Amino acid sequence: MTPQERAERSAEAMWSTDNASKWLGMTLEAVGPGTATMSFTVEEHHLNGHRICHGGYIFTLADSAFAFACNSYNQVTVAQQNSITYVNSGQPGERLTARAVESARNGRSGVYDVVVTGGDGRNVALFRGLSRTIKGQIFEETT
Repeated sequence: MTPQERAERSAEAMWSTDNASKWLGMTLEAVGPGTATMSFTVEEHHLNGHRICHGGYIFTLADSAFAFACNSYNQVTVAQQNSITYVNSGQPGERLTARAVESARNGRSGVYDVVVTGGDGRNVALFRGLSRTIKGQIFEETT
């Protein structure tokens, strides 16, 4: 199995039970070894009291892209620590896109950077996720 095929099969297995991302309205646009791209459109129920996208939803989008990227090796991997910096607001009706890229991976630990962009390409948020691989596979694979 190629690394790309492994990433795609891992994503398919995770997506089948990822009710949180689906409920939010996310779509998984692309996945590869150590990478993932997800997006959603800012709707009325995503808006806070300032009529901009609630930061928690932006964080969730970035966190989901991070999850698909760090689980792309068919090894169960969880978040160890995450941080986010909001640099612009998400607007009603706008499509937000989170692109996760592996910055480092050594042993059981990984570092992933996620950039959330707005429909016009501007940066909305910068997210860094630290991952930890634990026991198990996403789908059964013999080595």
